[in-house]
Amino acid sequence: MAKKKGVSGKTHTQKRLDDYANQNNPNNKVYKADKKNRRIQKNKKYDIGILDGESYGWCDD
Repeated sequence: MAKKKGVSGKTHTQKRLDDYANQNNPNNKVYKADKKNRRIQKNKKYDIGILDGESYGWCDD
């Protein structure tokens, strides 16, 4: 049996079906915005806040 892709109209409202369709349509501004945000988040570098002289290890005071 083929696997269906999408959401069922029997278990979701028309609003939810429309939202899903908009998020998965390459010609829609919502799809383009989501794709851009994912690309930005993927390329972000996060600073973990370790200063010079600090370490990741245990403190042996």
